[in-house]
Amino acid sequence: MIGEFPLILSVIGKDAGVHAPRIASVLAEHSKTGAGTWLSQDRAFEIPFEGDEEEARAAVCAETEGTSLDVNVVSGLHRRKKLFVADMDSTIISCECLDEIADAMGLKPQVAAITERAMAGEIAFAPALRERVALLKGLPVHRLARVYGERVRLNPGARALLATMKAHGARTVLVSGGFTFFTSRVAADAGFDANFGNVLLDDGAHLTGTVAEPILGREAKLQTLENETKALGLSYEETLAAGDGANDLDMIGRAGLGVAYHAKPIVAQAASARVDHGDLTALLYLQGYRDDEIARG
Repeated sequence: MIGEFPLILSVIGKDAGVHAPRIASVLAEHSKTGAGTWLSQDRAFEIPFEGDEEEARAAVCAETEGTSLDVNVVSGLHRRKKLFVADMDSTIISCECLDEIADAMGLKPQVAAITERAMAGEIAFAPALRERVALLKGLPVHRLARVYGERVRLNPGARALLATMKAHGARTVLVSGGFTFFTSRVAADAGFDANFGNVLLDDGAHLTGTVAEPILGREAKLQTLENETKALGLSYEETLAAGDGANDLDMIGRAGLGVAYHAKPIVAQAASARVDHGDLTALLYLQGYRDDEIARG
């Protein structure tokens, strides 16, 4: 039935079961609809439809305003993506690694303030990164491992998301404006196929307060998506990208399904899909995966 309709209304959240009948009714008032499907009982459902996408989205969002539901409209074509490119900090993991390194030096307020402005798109990423890294000069290199072990945690659903997509043949890539010390470890823990990040420079014992050039930022994230898509012989409609900050905007905009994940307003407003409440398994429901298809680690 879904294949007969070009669009899918996706509703995800713990109260989905309560609101499902009314949402279905509202959508039917504005569009030709097919039969709804529960992907996760009382937590995630979808309804195929044909009609004006923006009108349907606006009507359903008005109905669900004030709830903890994530409501999105996605294409009915190429549902299950063959390439996933993800940001790391505040997307796959729950923290901003650079801010946590700074906290180890008693500098978190100063560094976090710059991070917040950069991720909100208020200041350019590269100079903001250089400014923050300069404040880390003199930190013993061995302290990075302590920061990773004590402070870096995967966001809920990360392993299930990666394991499920890989089990269905997708390639998964972690790309971050953060640092390779962390991307390599997070990629291994979560299950990514490849990872890219910036390189913190040191003298063998302490950080020098500098980062290797060129800096991996907004343009490089987009280039990673483009390179991986081309290497796999895919169309962009077959790709998924997710992130939360301004330097993720270009890759999110280019991907067939670009998801703003608990994102800054500038990103949430621009993305074709957004997850404001759910965990990372929401990215599987957006692709039409059912609970019995999700790998649980």
